[in-house]
Amino acid sequence: MLQFFFIPGHDRRLIPEGRLSGPMPWVIAIMIFLMVLATAAGLAFSEAARSVSDDLSSRVTVQIVEANADVRNRQSEDVAASLRGLDIVAQVRVLPEGEIRELIEPWLGTQDIGEDIPLPALIDVTLARKAGPAELEELQSAAAQLSSAARVEPSSGLIEPVIDLVRSLQWIALGLVFLLAAATAAAVIISARAALNTHDETIGIIHLLGGTDRQISKLFQRRIALDALLGGIIGLVGGAAIIWLLGMQLSALGSGLVQSLGLSWQSMLIIAAIPIMGMLLAMMTARMTIMGALKKIL
Repeated sequence: MLQFFFIPGHDRRLIPEGRLSGPMPWVIAIMIFLMVLATAAGLAFSEAARSVSDDLSSRVTVQIVEANADVRNRQSEDVAASLRGLDIVAQVRVLPEGEIRELIEPWLGTQDIGEDIPLPALIDVTLARKAGPAELEELQSAAAQLSSAARVEPSSGLIEPVIDLVRSLQWIALGLVFLLAAATAAAVIISARAALNTHDETIGIIHLLGGTDRQISKLFQRRIALDALLGGIIGLVGGAAIIWLLGMQLSALGSGLVQSLGLSWQSMLIIAAIPIMGMLLAMMTARMTIMGALKKIL
């Protein structure tokens, strides 16, 4: 690949390079800018879904529905003590009544909660491994021995619709990246054909002097590669600025799933490599377009 950037000066002057003066670098910059944002969104959604799934996959909630408050409290303590004795259980926490009230206030309000509407007892259980069917059955069996009203529910099931939505958004972002890559390739094809038409006489003279299609193709590839690289860097800088601003706003929210929409250093490397991949795409597309056109000329 580096050979395209080390062409003698007298050869480079055959096909003048406009740098940022033509439309091609700016078109590429816009495509890379959008591609950076789409890639960042897809990677952030992927990491958020994985983080939340891993966090909730080993957690379950034991719910005890009992109208009598004294019986409910006694059963919740007995069930919690029984669960602490299981090998698969790492941590057990009985939620205080005040915390349960805060959880249901957005839906039921603050009036007569616990009087007209009995509050369930909730036990938050963290397991030593992922909660599978066997683990859930063991927990249900242990809880049912002390309370017939006890129900074991995996925490992951409560947020599964949200995880499905996030994964759908991830695939949409991936599809958008491929569409932008296709649009970039189309722009390169148009630019390469326009360049060939502009320098038609020069190409004819080079052929008369013994120049090969490969040598001519290298000149055009170098020009398009530089345009793509310059445009890609501009697009990357613009996209990185938007990602940084959005990251600052999301971190200020401090809300569960939203706060988990971050990017790891591996994701940062993938985003940083987008201009290089865009340049390679432009070079390959330009080569196929130019070589095909030159064969038709002869």
